Amino acid sequence: MKSTVYFMDLRASYKDNLLKKLDRLMDSAGIQKIIKQRTLVAVKLHFGELGNTAFIRPVFIRKIADKIKSTGGAPFLTDTNTLYRGTRSVGTDHIQTAIRNGFSYSVVDAPVVIADGLRGNNEKPVDIDRKQFKTVFIASEIASADAMVSVAHFKGHELTGFAGTLKNIGMGCASRRGKLAQHSSVSPKVKRKKCIGCGDCIAGCPSEAIVLDADDKAVIDSKTCIGCGECIVICPEGAVNIRWDQDVPLFMEKMVEYAAGALKDKKEKALFLNFLTDISPACDCPPYNDAPIVKDIGILASRDPVAVDQASVDLVNGETGLQGSVLKTSMGAGMDKFKAMYPEIDWALQLDYAESLGLGTRRYVLVKT
Repeated sequence: MKSTVYFMDLRASYKDNLLKKLDRLMDSAGIQKIIKQRTLVAVKLHFGELGNTAFIRPVFIRKIADKIKSTGGAPFLTDTNTLYRGTRSVGTDHIQTAIRNGFSYSVVDAPVVIADGLRGNNEKPVDIDRKQFKTVFIASEIASADAMVSVAHFKGHELTGFAGTLKNIGMGCASRRGKLAQHSSVSPKVKRKKCIGCGDCIAGCPSEAIVLDADDKAVIDSKTCIGCGECIVICPEGAVNIRWDQDVPLFMEKMVEYAAGALKDKKEKALFLNFLTDISPACDCPPYNDAPIVKDIGILASRDPVAVDQASVDLVNGETGLQGSVLKTSMGAGMDKFKAMYPEIDWALQLDYAESLGLGTRRYVLVKT
C-alpha cells in the first residue's frame, strides 16, 4: 500500500503566500489527528551551527508552532547536543546559537528546550530489540513529549548520501551516548598524498584523535576516534574519507534503529516535514554551507517518514543540477545528484532498512496542495 506525501511548491501570490500554503499543507497531512488539547509537542529541528545559513527560516517554524497551538497543543522547539566541539555541544551554547540564528521566543513564539540537557546525558532507555541495538538512548524531553513534528532541512550528507527525516529523528533524537553508539564503528582515513598538514582537522577533532606525523601528515588514531565525521567536512583538501567497507551501511542501520526508538511511542502521533530549500551538499553542522546543488523545490509533509524521504530524493534528482555547485557529473534532470557527490554511498540502504523495520514504505503518492 502506498503512503500519501503532500507537496507545496514555492509559488506565491498576494492572496496566497507561503505561510498560508504551509498552513494548508499541515492540514492536508492531518496535523489535527496527532495533536489534541494539552498535547506536549516536540518540534524537532536543527538550529544550525553559527556561520551556517542553510537551516530552515525561523518564520516558517513560527507558523508550525502557531498551527500546533491552534489545535490545542503546546509546542517546544528542540534538538540535541552534538558530539563534535562546536557552538551546539553543550546546552547553554546550543540555546545561545539557536537565538543568534533567529529562533528566539519573540520570533518563533515557542520555547527552545535542548532535549538531552546541559551536557547531553539526559536520556531515556528505550527497548527496541533490533539487529544492532536491543536498547537505544533517546533524549529525555523528546521521549517525554506526547507527540512530535519533525521539521527537516533536506540536503546531502557525507555519511548517508542525503539527510532528511530519518536522519533528523535517528541521529537528532539521540543523547550523546546514543550518538556515540551510532558513530563508533565509522573510522575515517587520511589520503596522505592530499594532506598538506594544515592542522584544521586536529583543531576540529572533538576526541583529540588526530596528530601530525614526522612528515607533517595527519594520522587518525582509530582507538580514540569517535567516528563523528567532522574531519571529513573540515578538511580543505578533501584528504579525509570514511573507510568504505561495511561501516557506513552499519552506521545507517544504527541510525534507522534510533529513529525507530524515537518513534516507538509516537508512531501515530508524529508528522514529518521536509523543506527542500537551500539544498546544500552537506549537513548543517559545519560553520558554513556550500552553494545549493539544485533550485529550491518546495515543502513535503507526510505521516510516513520513509515515504517523505523517498519523495524528497526523487524530487531533487528530478531537477537539473546548478552550475557553480559541487556537482561535476549527473547534472541532468533524472540523474542521481547524491550518488554524484558521494559515489561510495548507497543512500537507499537507510530507506530499505527503515521499511524492513515497519517505519513506513518507499512507495508513495504525491499530492499537491
